[in-house]
Amino acid sequence: MESIESLFYTEVHHSIRDIPAVEWNQLITDPDASPFIRHEYLAALEISESVSVKTGWQPCHFTVRSRQNGALLCAMPAYLKKHSYGEYVFDWAWANAYQQNGLEYYPKLLSAIPFTPVGGSRLIGSHQQAQEMIIASALAWIKEQKISSMHLLFPLIGTEELLKKFNFLRRESIQFHWQNQSLDRPNEQLQDFNEFVYTLNKKRRNNILRERQSVLDAGVSFEHKPGATLDSKDWDDFYTFYESNYINHGNAPYLTRSFFELIGQSMQEYIHIIFAIKNNRRIASSLLFRNREKLERAYGRYWGSTEYVSNLHFETAYYQTIEFCIAEKISVFEGGAQGEHKIHRGLLPVNLYSMHYLVDDRFANAIEDFLQREGNSMHRYLNELVEHQPLKKI
Repeated sequence: MESIESLFYTEVHHSIRDIPAVEWNQLITDPDASPFIRHEYLAALEISESVSVKTGWQPCHFTVRSRQNGALLCAMPAYLKKHSYGEYVFDWAWANAYQQNGLEYYPKLLSAIPFTPVGGSRLIGSHQQAQEMIIASALAWIKEQKISSMHLLFPLIGTEELLKKFNFLRRESIQFHWQNQSLDRPNEQLQDFNEFVYTLNKKRRNNILRERQSVLDAGVSFEHKPGATLDSKDWDDFYTFYESNYINHGNAPYLTRSFFELIGQSMQEYIHIIFAIKNNRRIASSLLFRNREKLERAYGRYWGSTEYVSNLHFETAYYQTIEFCIAEKISVFEGGAQGEHKIHRGLLPVNLYSMHYLVDDRFANAIEDFLQREGNSMHRYLNELVEHQPLKKI
Protein backbone atom coordinates (compact mmCIF):
# COMPACT_ATOMS: atom_id res chain seq x y z
CA MET A 1 0.00 0.00 0.00
CA GLU A 2 1.37 3.40 -1.02
CA SER A 3 2.15 5.91 1.70
CA ILE A 4 0.44 9.29 1.67
CA GLU A 5 3.83 10.95 1.13
CA SER A 6 4.30 8.96 -2.08
CA LEU A 7 1.03 10.35 -3.43
CA PHE A 8 1.16 14.00 -2.35
CA TYR A 9 3.64 16.67 -1.36
CA THR A 10 3.34 19.80 0.77
CA GLU A 11 4.68 23.29 0.10
CA VAL A 12 4.87 26.41 2.26
CA HIS A 13 4.39 29.74 0.48
CA HIS A 14 5.34 33.15 1.84
CA SER A 15 3.01 34.92 -0.57
CA ILE A 16 -0.45 33.99 -1.80
CA ARG A 17 0.71 35.21 -5.23
CA ASP A 18 2.98 32.17 -5.48
CA ILE A 19 -0.20 30.12 -5.90
CA PRO A 20 -2.21 30.73 -9.11
CA ALA A 21 -5.53 32.41 -8.35
CA VAL A 22 -7.48 30.06 -10.64
CA GLU A 23 -6.12 26.99 -8.84
CA TRP A 24 -6.85 28.45 -5.39
CA ASN A 25 -10.38 29.57 -6.17
CA GLN A 26 -11.26 26.27 -7.86
CA LEU A 27 -10.76 24.56 -4.49
CA ILE A 28 -13.55 26.65 -2.92
CA THR A 29 -16.45 24.25 -3.26
CA ASP A 30 -18.41 24.98 -0.08
CA PRO A 31 -21.71 26.58 -1.24
CA ASP A 32 -21.70 28.79 1.85
CA ALA A 33 -18.10 29.99 1.43
CA SER A 34 -17.44 33.64 2.23
CA PRO A 35 -15.68 36.01 -0.19
CA PHE A 36 -12.86 36.39 2.32
CA ILE A 37 -11.29 33.02 1.49
CA ARG A 38 -10.92 33.98 -2.17
CA HIS A 39 -7.48 34.56 -3.64
CA GLU A 40 -8.35 38.16 -4.58
CA TYR A 41 -9.08 39.11 -0.98
CA LEU A 42 -5.99 37.47 0.48
CA ALA A 43 -3.80 38.90 -2.28
CA ALA A 44 -5.11 42.42 -1.64
CA LEU A 45 -4.12 42.10 2.02
CA GLU A 46 -0.56 41.24 1.01
CA ILE A 47 -0.13 43.64 -1.93
CA SER A 48 -1.39 46.52 0.21
CA GLU A 49 0.97 45.47 3.01
CA SER A 50 -1.93 45.30 5.44
CA VAL A 51 -0.47 41.89 6.27
CA SER A 52 3.30 41.55 6.16
CA VAL A 53 6.30 40.77 8.31
CA LYS A 54 6.27 44.44 9.32
CA THR A 55 2.67 44.28 10.63
CA GLY A 56 3.28 40.97 12.44
CA TRP A 57 1.38 38.86 9.89
CA GLN A 58 3.94 36.90 7.88
CA PRO A 59 2.16 34.90 5.14
CA CYS A 60 2.86 31.21 5.51
CA HIS A 61 0.29 29.41 3.33
CA PHE A 62 0.30 25.61 3.02
CA THR A 63 -0.63 23.61 -0.07
CA VAL A 64 -0.80 19.94 -0.97
CA ARG A 65 -0.34 18.79 -4.56
CA SER A 66 -0.52 15.46 -6.36
CA ARG A 67 2.84 13.90 -7.18
CA GLN A 68 1.26 12.34 -10.26
CA ASN A 69 0.21 15.50 -12.07
CA GLY A 70 0.97 18.45 -9.78
CA ALA A 71 -2.71 19.28 -9.29
CA LEU A 72 -3.53 21.45 -6.28
CA LEU A 73 -5.67 19.33 -3.92
CA CYS A 74 -5.82 21.33 -0.70
CA ALA A 75 -4.73 24.71 0.61
CA MET A 76 -4.70 26.46 3.98
CA PRO A 77 -4.23 30.21 4.42
CA ALA A 78 -1.89 30.75 7.35
CA TYR A 79 0.30 33.38 8.98
CA LEU A 80 3.13 33.48 11.44
CA LYS A 81 1.91 35.92 14.09
CA LYS A 82 4.09 37.99 16.40
CA HIS A 83 1.08 39.24 18.40
CA SER A 84 -2.64 38.49 18.84
CA TYR A 85 -4.17 41.64 17.37
CA GLY A 86 -6.83 41.42 14.67
CA GLU A 87 -8.00 37.90 15.55
CA TYR A 88 -11.14 38.27 17.74
CA VAL A 89 -10.19 35.14 19.69
CA PHE A 90 -8.23 36.33 22.67
CA ASP A 91 -5.21 34.41 23.90
CA TRP A 92 -3.22 37.16 25.60
CA ALA A 93 -3.41 35.28 28.90
CA TRP A 94 -1.83 32.24 27.26
CA ALA A 95 1.03 34.39 25.97
CA ASN A 96 1.52 35.87 29.44
CA ALA A 97 1.62 32.40 31.01
CA TYR A 98 4.31 31.31 28.55
CA GLN A 99 6.35 34.43 29.32
CA GLN A 100 6.05 33.92 33.08
CA ASN A 101 7.50 30.44 32.63
CA GLY A 102 10.40 31.66 30.53
CA LEU A 103 8.95 30.41 27.23
CA GLU A 104 8.13 32.16 23.97
CA TYR A 105 4.51 32.08 22.78
CA TYR A 106 5.18 34.15 19.67
CA PRO A 107 5.50 33.51 16.86
CA LYS A 108 2.51 31.23 16.52
CA LEU A 109 0.99 29.75 13.36
CA LEU A 110 -2.51 31.04 12.67
CA SER A 111 -4.96 29.87 10.01
CA ALA A 112 -7.58 32.59 9.77
CA ILE A 113 -8.71 35.47 7.61
CA PRO A 114 -6.86 38.52 8.97
CA PHE A 115 -9.04 41.06 10.79
CA THR A 116 -12.14 39.08 9.77
CA PRO A 117 -14.13 37.15 12.41
CA VAL A 118 -16.19 35.21 9.88
CA GLY A 119 -16.71 31.46 9.95
CA GLY A 120 -15.79 29.43 6.89
CA SER A 121 -13.33 27.17 5.12
CA ARG A 122 -9.79 27.09 6.43
CA LEU A 123 -8.88 23.89 4.61
CA ILE A 124 -10.07 24.48 1.06
CA GLY A 125 -10.41 21.49 -1.21
CA SER A 126 -12.50 18.40 -0.52
CA HIS A 127 -9.74 15.76 -0.81
CA GLN A 128 -9.77 14.14 2.64
CA GLN A 129 -6.29 12.61 2.51
CA ALA A 130 -4.84 15.93 1.36
CA GLN A 131 -6.58 17.70 4.25
CA GLU A 132 -5.03 15.28 6.72
CA MET A 133 -1.63 15.71 5.12
CA ILE A 134 -1.77 19.50 5.27
CA ILE A 135 -2.51 19.43 9.02
CA ALA A 136 0.15 16.79 9.71
CA SER A 137 2.68 18.75 7.67
CA ALA A 138 1.85 22.04 9.40
CA LEU A 139 2.28 20.44 12.83
CA ALA A 140 5.57 18.88 11.82
CA TRP A 141 6.70 22.24 10.48
CA ILE A 142 5.93 24.20 13.67
CA LYS A 143 7.79 21.61 15.74
CA GLU A 144 10.77 21.80 13.41
CA GLN A 145 10.71 25.61 13.56
CA LYS A 146 10.22 25.56 17.37
CA ILE A 147 6.95 27.46 17.13
CA SER A 148 4.70 27.27 20.19
CA SER A 149 1.31 26.55 18.69
CA MET A 150 -1.10 26.37 15.77
CA HIS A 151 -4.59 27.86 15.68
CA LEU A 152 -7.54 27.67 13.25
CA LEU A 153 -10.13 30.37 13.89
CA PHE A 154 -13.82 29.97 13.03
CA PRO A 155 -13.46 26.88 10.78
CA LEU A 156 -16.36 24.95 9.26
CA ILE A 157 -18.22 22.62 11.62
CA GLY A 158 -17.01 19.55 9.74
CA THR A 159 -13.38 20.46 10.33
CA GLU A 160 -13.55 19.72 14.05
CA GLU A 161 -13.45 15.93 13.78
CA LEU A 162 -10.36 16.00 11.58
CA LEU A 163 -8.52 18.37 13.92
CA LYS A 164 -9.40 16.33 17.01
CA LYS A 165 -7.48 13.43 15.47
CA PHE A 166 -4.41 15.64 15.83
CA ASN A 167 -5.21 16.65 19.44
CA PHE A 168 -6.46 20.15 18.69
CA LEU A 169 -8.53 21.73 21.46
CA ARG A 170 -11.89 23.37 20.81
CA ARG A 171 -12.67 26.88 22.06
CA GLU A 172 -16.20 28.27 22.00
CA SER A 173 -17.26 31.73 20.86
CA ILE A 174 -20.47 33.58 20.11
CA GLN A 175 -21.52 35.86 17.28
CA PHE A 176 -24.79 37.52 16.32
CA HIS A 177 -26.50 36.80 12.99
CA TRP A 178 -29.76 38.03 11.51
CA GLN A 179 -32.01 35.50 9.77
CA ASN A 180 -34.30 36.41 6.89
CA GLN A 181 -37.21 34.33 8.13
CA SER A 182 -40.91 35.14 8.23
CA LEU A 183 -42.61 34.30 11.51
CA ASP A 184 -46.08 33.94 10.00
CA ARG A 185 -45.03 32.14 6.82
CA PRO A 186 -42.74 29.24 7.76
CA ASN A 187 -39.83 28.59 5.37
CA GLU A 188 -40.40 31.89 3.59
CA GLN A 189 -38.38 35.08 3.69
CA LEU A 190 -39.53 38.46 4.91
CA GLN A 191 -41.31 40.80 2.52
CA ASP A 192 -40.20 44.13 4.00
CA PHE A 193 -38.70 45.81 7.09
CA ASN A 194 -42.11 46.29 8.70
CA GLU A 195 -42.67 42.55 8.67
CA PHE A 196 -39.27 42.12 10.29
CA VAL A 197 -39.94 44.47 13.21
CA TYR A 198 -43.29 42.79 13.82
CA THR A 199 -41.48 39.48 14.35
CA LEU A 200 -40.02 41.12 17.49
CA ASN A 201 -41.62 41.64 20.85
CA LYS A 202 -43.25 44.99 21.53
CA LYS A 203 -40.38 46.44 23.58
CA ARG A 204 -37.72 45.76 20.95
CA ARG A 205 -40.01 46.72 18.08
CA ASN A 206 -40.79 50.11 19.58
CA ASN A 207 -37.14 50.70 20.40
CA ILE A 208 -36.08 50.08 16.79
CA LEU A 209 -38.84 52.33 15.44
CA ARG A 210 -37.79 55.13 17.82
CA GLU A 211 -34.14 54.78 16.84
CA ARG A 212 -34.95 54.91 13.14
CA GLN A 213 -37.21 57.92 13.58
CA SER A 214 -34.52 59.82 15.50
CA VAL A 215 -32.10 59.44 12.59
CA LEU A 216 -34.77 60.55 10.15
CA ASP A 217 -35.60 63.56 12.33
CA ALA A 218 -31.91 64.52 12.30
CA GLY A 219 -32.15 64.96 8.55
CA VAL A 220 -30.07 61.94 7.58
CA SER A 221 -30.70 60.06 4.33
CA PHE A 222 -28.89 57.07 2.84
CA GLU A 223 -27.22 56.17 -0.42
CA HIS A 224 -26.58 52.54 -1.40
CA LYS A 225 -23.77 51.88 -3.85
CA PRO A 226 -23.01 48.41 -5.29
CA GLY A 227 -19.34 47.63 -5.86
CA ALA A 228 -19.49 48.08 -9.62
CA THR A 229 -20.54 51.73 -9.21
CA LEU A 230 -17.80 52.74 -6.74
CA ASP A 231 -15.08 55.15 -7.84
CA SER A 232 -11.99 56.58 -6.13
CA LYS A 233 -13.99 59.39 -4.52
CA ASP A 234 -16.33 56.83 -2.94
CA TRP A 235 -13.40 54.84 -1.55
CA ASP A 236 -11.73 58.04 -0.29
CA ASP A 237 -14.91 58.96 1.59
CA PHE A 238 -15.31 55.45 2.94
CA TYR A 239 -11.71 55.32 4.14
CA THR A 240 -12.10 58.64 5.94
CA PHE A 241 -14.97 57.14 7.96
CA TYR A 242 -13.23 53.79 8.46
CA GLU A 243 -10.04 55.48 9.67
CA SER A 244 -11.90 57.84 12.01
CA ASN A 245 -13.54 54.91 13.80
CA TYR A 246 -10.13 53.49 14.73
CA ILE A 247 -8.64 56.87 15.62
CA ASN A 248 -11.61 57.62 17.88
CA HIS A 249 -10.74 54.44 19.80
CA GLY A 250 -7.07 55.36 20.03
CA ASN A 251 -5.84 52.86 17.44
CA ALA A 252 -4.36 52.90 13.96
CA PRO A 253 -6.48 51.18 11.27
CA TYR A 254 -5.47 47.65 10.34
CA LEU A 255 -6.17 48.05 6.63
CA THR A 256 -4.53 50.49 4.26
CA ARG A 257 -6.28 52.71 1.73
CA SER A 258 -4.75 50.69 -1.12
CA PHE A 259 -6.35 47.50 0.19
CA PHE A 260 -9.81 48.89 -0.45
CA GLU A 261 -8.74 50.18 -3.88
CA LEU A 262 -7.58 46.68 -4.77
CA ILE A 263 -10.73 44.85 -3.67
CA GLY A 264 -12.77 47.59 -5.33
CA GLN A 265 -11.18 46.52 -8.59
CA SER A 266 -11.03 42.74 -8.13
CA MET A 267 -14.14 41.95 -6.04
CA GLN A 268 -16.80 44.39 -7.23
CA GLU A 269 -19.60 41.83 -7.26
CA TYR A 270 -19.04 41.03 -3.58
CA ILE A 271 -19.11 44.61 -2.26
CA HIS A 272 -21.82 47.07 -1.22
CA ILE A 273 -21.37 50.40 0.59
CA ILE A 274 -24.02 52.38 2.45
CA PHE A 275 -23.37 56.12 2.90
CA ALA A 276 -25.20 58.32 5.40
CA ILE A 277 -25.85 61.86 4.13
CA LYS A 278 -26.71 65.01 6.05
CA ASN A 279 -26.99 68.51 4.57
CA ASN A 280 -25.85 67.12 1.19
CA ARG A 281 -22.64 65.81 2.75
CA ARG A 282 -21.58 62.25 3.55
CA ILE A 283 -21.04 61.79 7.29
CA ALA A 284 -20.80 58.00 7.73
CA SER A 285 -20.61 54.70 5.89
CA SER A 286 -20.86 50.96 6.31
CA LEU A 287 -19.17 48.34 4.11
CA LEU A 288 -20.84 45.01 3.37
CA PHE A 289 -19.58 41.93 1.63
CA ARG A 290 -21.92 39.32 0.21
CA ASN A 291 -21.61 35.88 -1.29
CA ARG A 292 -23.76 34.85 -4.22
CA GLU A 293 -23.98 31.12 -3.76
CA LYS A 294 -26.98 28.98 -2.88
CA LEU A 295 -27.43 30.42 0.62
CA GLU A 296 -26.68 34.10 0.18
CA ARG A 297 -25.09 35.87 3.12
CA ALA A 298 -24.13 39.45 3.86
CA TYR A 299 -21.24 40.30 6.13
CA GLY A 300 -21.13 43.60 7.98
CA ARG A 301 -17.47 44.55 8.17
CA TYR A 302 -16.52 48.20 8.64
CA TRP A 303 -18.38 51.25 9.82
CA GLY A 304 -17.31 54.79 10.71
CA SER A 305 -18.53 58.37 10.92
CA THR A 306 -17.16 61.89 11.18
CA GLU A 307 -20.23 63.44 12.81
CA TYR A 308 -22.22 62.23 15.79
CA VAL A 309 -25.91 61.59 15.26
CA SER A 310 -27.81 59.61 17.88
CA ASN A 311 -28.47 56.02 16.70
CA LEU A 312 -26.64 56.60 13.39
CA HIS A 313 -24.49 53.50 13.97
CA PHE A 314 -27.52 51.24 14.41
CA GLU A 315 -29.27 52.68 11.36
CA THR A 316 -26.26 52.59 9.02
CA ALA A 317 -24.71 49.30 10.10
CA TYR A 318 -27.84 47.27 10.97
CA TYR A 319 -31.22 48.60 9.85
CA GLN A 320 -30.13 49.74 6.39
CA THR A 321 -28.35 46.41 5.97
CA ILE A 322 -31.41 44.41 7.03
CA GLU A 323 -33.55 46.36 4.54
CA PHE A 324 -30.95 45.62 1.87
CA CYS A 325 -30.94 41.89 2.72
CA ILE A 326 -34.73 41.70 2.56
CA ALA A 327 -34.82 43.46 -0.82
CA GLU A 328 -32.01 41.26 -2.20
CA LYS A 329 -33.43 38.06 -0.66
CA ILE A 330 -30.23 37.44 1.26
CA SER A 331 -30.75 34.72 3.86
CA VAL A 332 -28.31 35.65 6.61
CA PHE A 333 -26.61 38.83 7.77
CA GLU A 334 -23.54 38.26 9.94
CA GLY A 335 -23.04 41.22 12.25
CA GLY A 336 -19.50 40.32 13.33
CA ALA A 337 -17.94 39.49 16.67
CA GLN A 338 -19.05 40.70 20.09
CA GLY A 339 -21.75 43.17 21.02
CA GLU A 340 -24.78 42.15 23.07
CA HIS A 341 -26.52 45.27 21.74
CA LYS A 342 -27.02 43.36 18.49
CA ILE A 343 -29.51 40.92 20.02
CA HIS A 344 -31.81 43.84 20.88
CA ARG A 345 -31.89 44.70 17.19
CA GLY A 346 -32.91 41.31 15.87
CA LEU A 347 -29.54 39.60 15.47
CA LEU A 348 -29.56 36.27 17.28
CA PRO A 349 -26.68 34.45 19.03
CA VAL A 350 -24.85 31.75 17.10
CA ASN A 351 -22.21 29.37 18.45
CA LEU A 352 -18.87 29.41 16.57
CA TYR A 353 -15.58 27.86 17.60
CA SER A 354 -11.85 27.79 17.03
CA MET A 355 -9.27 25.00 17.31
CA HIS A 356 -5.89 25.18 19.04
CA TYR A 357 -2.80 22.98 19.21
CA LEU A 358 -0.11 23.64 21.85
CA VAL A 359 3.23 21.90 21.34
CA ASP A 360 4.15 21.93 25.02
CA ASP A 361 2.10 19.19 26.72
CA ARG A 362 2.09 20.98 30.07
CA PHE A 363 0.46 24.06 28.62
CA ALA A 364 -1.83 21.96 26.42
CA ASN A 365 -3.18 20.18 29.50
CA ALA A 366 -3.64 23.41 31.44
CA ILE A 367 -5.36 25.14 28.52
CA GLU A 368 -7.58 22.12 27.89
CA ASP A 369 -8.84 22.39 31.46
CA PHE A 370 -9.37 26.15 31.05
CA LEU A 371 -11.25 25.69 27.76
CA GLN A 372 -13.54 23.10 29.32
CA ARG A 373 -14.56 25.52 32.06
CA GLU A 374 -14.76 28.46 29.67
CA GLY A 375 -16.86 26.40 27.26
CA ASN A 376 -19.34 25.43 29.96
CA SER A 377 -19.66 29.08 30.92
CA MET A 378 -20.06 30.10 27.28
CA HIS A 379 -22.87 27.60 26.72
CA ARG A 380 -24.69 28.84 29.81
CA TYR A 381 -24.32 32.38 28.49
CA LEU A 382 -25.59 31.31 25.06
CA ASN A 383 -28.65 29.64 26.62
CA GLU A 384 -29.31 32.78 28.63
CA LEU A 385 -29.13 34.91 25.48
CA VAL A 386 -31.53 32.57 23.68
CA GLU A 387 -33.99 32.88 26.56
CA HIS A 388 -33.90 36.68 26.17
CA GLN A 389 -34.03 36.79 22.39
CA PRO A 390 -36.34 39.52 21.06
CA LEU A 391 -38.54 37.34 18.86
CA LYS A 392 -42.22 37.10 19.64
CA LYS A 393 -43.28 33.98 21.48
CA ILE A 394 -45.30 31.70 19.24
